[in-house]
Amino acid sequence: MRPRILGAIGFVAGVTLLASCGTASTSTTGSTTTASSSTTSAPPAQTYPLTGMPIVPGGPSSTRPALMVKIDNSSAAWPQSGIDKADIVYEEMVEGGLTRYMAVFQSQDATTVGPIRSIRGTDVALAAQTTGLIAYSGGIPNFISAVRATGVVDVGANAAGNAYYRDPNRPEPHNLYSSTTALYSAAGTNGVAPHPLFSFGSASTSVPSNVSSKAASITVNISGATVDTWTYNPSAQDWTKQINGISVTDASGAPISATNLIFEFVPYANTGYVDPAGNPVPEADMVGSGSAYFAFGGSYAPGTWSKSSTSAAPLYQYGNGSPLKLRPGRTWVTFAPIGAAFKVSS
Repeated sequence: MRPRILGAIGFVAGVTLLASCGTASTSTTGSTTTASSSTTSAPPAQTYPLTGMPIVPGGPSSTRPALMVKIDNSSAAWPQSGIDKADIVYEEMVEGGLTRYMAVFQSQDATTVGPIRSIRGTDVALAAQTTGLIAYSGGIPNFISAVRATGVVDVGANAAGNAYYRDPNRPEPHNLYSSTTALYSAAGTNGVAPHPLFSFGSASTSVPSNVSSKAASITVNISGATVDTWTYNPSAQDWTKQINGISVTDASGAPISATNLIFEFVPYANTGYVDPAGNPVPEADMVGSGSAYFAFGGSYAPGTWSKSSTSAAPLYQYGNGSPLKLRPGRTWVTFAPIGAAFKVSS
């Protein structure tokens, strides 16, 4: 377990709170024992390592470093740009019960990415397991130091300012943008090739029938301020997202969507920092083990997650102990607090 980054000073990044929105719950989750089998075997060489999708002739190389970008998810940031090109999106709880995204790009490029915001303590483990490059607006110095110590290439706004710009049509701080091309250019030849973080099957891979149930929609109450609902789209074979009952899209107009959903239930702790409004800054403890749910193809199943160290890739198993294999495509991982209500409609 990584020592927590504690402090007693506030930080300067602004926070916009969503209106409190609670819903009735039907079930809760808690910690479980550590899983033992790896679920991160490499996909065939002709596929991209983070999605399992076929390599596109003339497209990005499968050995191009992964690029992590911290993206705002307050309502003032909607619609965001570039999420529809991300290979993986991690959603974590921050102060005030809001969430932020860590979008990971590798197999596709986005001409516009943002709004880009500051990093949190939770991002240390994400940076360590993903490797590659990381883009962000700033952050508490201890968080920045810990992220840099993982060995990732810092292409944040302070390190690579020329790669960023402000959109004058949006209010600060929700208007800092870049592009994947500019951020990769800022890194030069630095960065290492990515390694798989999930195991992939084929486009017809299904949740095992002996552990699965049908799901038309899935709702998780991350906090009183953020309730995520994912609705399955059979024609596209993906899940589209609502936040507090509002359908969310990328700036391109495309619904925010994912092929695979992973819900990890993790403990959050107070870092000792507060935002300007006095809200504690939380940090997820991602090393250890706990309960999880997995969903793709219109079905879901319970399971477990485990992570043996900050830099280790997470391991996922179904409740019967069999390893998780996902469908090729975008994977969305939500770090929900232990005890968060999880509701499925079939």
